[in-house]
Parts: sequence; C-alpha cells; structure tokens
Amino acid sequence: MNIGIVKEKSEFENRVPLTPSGVHSLVQLGAQVYVEKGAGSAGRFMDDEYEEAGASIVYHPEEAVGRADLLLKVLRPTIDELESLREGQNVFSFLHLPVAGKQYIKKLIDKKIGSIGFELVEDRSTLPILHSMSEIAGAMAIQVASRYLESTQGGRGVMLGGIAGVPPSAVVILGAGVVGMTAAEEALGAGAQVIILDIDVNRLRDMEHRFQRRVTTAVANHYNLSKAVQYADVFIGAIMIKGERAPVVVTENMVKTMKSGAVIVDVSIDQGGCVETSRPTSFVEPVFIAHDVIHYCVPNMPAAVARTATNGLNNALLPYLEHIIKKDLQNTIREFEGFQKGVCTFDGACTNAHLASMYEYGFTPINKLITKK
Repeated sequence: MNIGIVKEKSEFENRVPLTPSGVHSLVQLGAQVYVEKGAGSAGRFMDDEYEEAGASIVYHPEEAVGRADLLLKVLRPTIDELESLREGQNVFSFLHLPVAGKQYIKKLIDKKIGSIGFELVEDRSTLPILHSMSEIAGAMAIQVASRYLESTQGGRGVMLGGIAGVPPSAVVILGAGVVGMTAAEEALGAGAQVIILDIDVNRLRDMEHRFQRRVTTAVANHYNLSKAVQYADVFIGAIMIKGERAPVVVTENMVKTMKSGAVIVDVSIDQGGCVETSRPTSFVEPVFIAHDVIHYCVPNMPAAVARTATNGLNNALLPYLEHIIKKDLQNTIREFEGFQKGVCTFDGACTNAHLASMYEYGFTPINKLITKK
C-alpha cells in the first residue's frame, strides 16, 4: 500500500494528517509513505523526522499523488489536485461535499475517485476523526470571543468572567454537540454565564448533568433563540448535521437585536454557517462587523494550532489506516459499517444518499460496489 501526503494548498491550512510517529507505525506494517517536502513544517514536524520514521520525501506534490494508492489530506483536494489524480485512486480527508458544488462531485464520479470523508466516519454513533477537531474548535471559540470582546478589538469592553461586584458575560451556545460542550467547559472555566440551546432535550439533559446545573439550557425554538441572542455578549454557532449543510437559524433580524460590540463565532461556517449574516473569513482578516456585531467566521479553526490538531488527527486516523494496510481498502469498507458511512464516491458512483439527492445523481450503496469486485 502506497500512501501519499501532500502540503495543503490553502495558505492558512497548517495541519497535516500524520505525525512522524504515525508514519513510522504504517511503515512498520509494510506501507510505503511519500511525504511532500515541507508538508508538516507549519506544525514543526520536519522532513528529517519523517525520513527517520521511514517516509520518502518527495519534492513535488505530483510525485506524492502519482505514487499513492491512498492520498491522505486534511482539506478536500482542490480542483487542480483532482485533475492530477488518476482514475481509480482514493482520497481520505475532510470533504464537506454538501458545500463543494455539483461540478466537484461530478469530477469525483467521472474520474472514478474513491472519496472518504473524515467527518462522516462513525464508530458506535460517534464521529471519531471529527471529534478531536471539534474539541479544539470549541475551546478556540471561547479564546477568540474573549479577545474580540476587548475594547482594543472593537468589542463591548467586557471580560468573560467579570470581577467582584461586576456580573460575568453571557455566552450563548447553539448546539450541544462536541463543539458546544467544549465551548461551555471553557466558558465556565473563565467564569462566564453559559446558556446552551439545542433541539434535542436529551442532549440538554446530558449538559446539565455534566456541568452539575452550572449552565442554563433551553430548547432551540425560534422564540427562545430570539431572546437568547438579544441577551448574549458572545454567541457561538455550533450546529453540525452530519453530511449536510448547516441550517441558517439565526436570522439577520435577530443579529440586529444583539448588543453593540457583541461577538459571534460561527464555528458552523465549515458547513455553510448557521447565522444569516455570516460569510467565510480568513486568519489574515478573521472578522467583519455587521449591525455593530463582530463576526468571526474562519473555517478550519484548528489549523491555528497545527501541532495539537495534527496529533489529534494522527491518533484518530491510525486505527483505520493500519487496518487498510493489513486488509486493504475494500475489505476495510466491507468489514466496518461505520467506515462505510464515510465513503461518498466509489468506482464512478455516488455512494452517499444525501449527496445523491442533493445533487441529483443516482445513488449506489457502497456494498453493491464492493461485492462486485
């Protein structure tokens, strides 16, 4: 099994899928790993470390791609990278295909590329590869919000935790998943007042139990959300619907009612955003102001802490990669139902029912294609 790792094309994507220790584990199992020069440098994983681990350092991305049976990336391949893939190769990365566009899916299908999304792979109803990135994004959302609340950043000029005689800031979190849970934990640690909304009462019950009733919870209906947004000093958008675009539930009219200098951190921007006024920003220009509210909408927030994020990805990916090397990709797909759920395209077919419906392609269950081989 040949595995290729290329340097990410995005200027602000600093992560890499595997650490040198991860590469060493795969090489010990008989894999040949090709790493593009400088692929891990932003996370301080240097080329000589990868070489010592048994990888071959290549100087052009085309060489890493061309030699690979399985191309490992963090972000989905660019259109140019797709063009360089040969028919029948496989890609394993964050894909977020509901926001990629119909032509992108068509290219995957036409070239018979096998595409597997990190964010879709399941294990006992959890999303193990996405999980660590969600933890990082939730923690960073509070760090970011705290900074932009400062007067020097144009914010309300308040601290998250307040001081004696001065009440704390109100942090409203929409979504009680991993991002929301981690954000709540960080916000409580900073002394903030935390309000969590979700449509799932069982998740809210879990939050109250986890945080020993130190958080306020409410069902995320239109009325409650409208009131909570008005009250918020910080609003964290943490909606994630597996394999789908995030629904826009915070309207522009709601944003208009927010406090002057309040901060929105729309972590859902990776899947299109859950706030009507959100639009993707970058680490160079991370914020914009709409209706006197600061919006932070940087996709792939964990890229800012590349070393931590890479270690998290490495730990989550290794069990799957080791099985692929031992048993090959098709047997891994056949044997693990949770891994099957990550396969979006294969052998010229769309194997994800939601994508097929969304983009009006025919849907073919992956088991039919694997059985055929």
